[in-house]
Amino acid sequence: EPTPPRPLAPSRDVDESAVRSPLGTDDGQRFQRGLIIHRLLVTLPNITPENRERVAAAWLARPVHGLDTGRRDAILKETLAVLNDPEFAAIFGPGSMAEVPITGVFGDQVMSGQVDRLLVTETEILVIDYKTNRPSPSTLADIPKIYLRQMALYRQALSQMFPGKPVKTALLWTDGPRLMVLPSTGL
Repeated sequence: EPTPPRPLAPSRDVDESAVRSPLGTDDGQRFQRGLIIHRLLVTLPNITPENRERVAAAWLARPVHGLDTGRRDAILKETLAVLNDPEFAAIFGPGSMAEVPITGVFGDQVMSGQVDRLLVTETEILVIDYKTNRPSPSTLADIPKIYLRQMALYRQALSQMFPGKPVKTALLWTDGPRLMVLPSTGL
């Protein structure tokens, strides 16, 4: 049988020859902050708002994370700023889903990915990807091309799954926090 083509991975650069692992030689320090914030944004929306800070602080204090008090406080502040922002209430509210696997077929290639947050409403589909870059880009032109490609692939796959329903993609920068809705064309 012919060898199947390499699956498209929306968050992986097409030209990337070697992927840097969070488990690489830097002991994961390069990725640790982002991975921790991401995990908190996945789990804390399931905790009642009045208990989130206490639960997150206890989780961050676990020795396995190796965080000093300053780093724990900064991560907690950044994460709670996202979750407590009224602009993002629907993103983390009832009916939204975290860590949703997405697949799509584009010609002879299969795409497999996972969206950070998905909200399907009566009128549209909203796909959110968390980004913890610091400083976060201030304009669309400053967004790394890999992120734009990633979100375009998610949009294309979801458009196939929900024909006729608009699919909106956005990057949620935790540094700020700020939501950047991406145009559906032109990038």
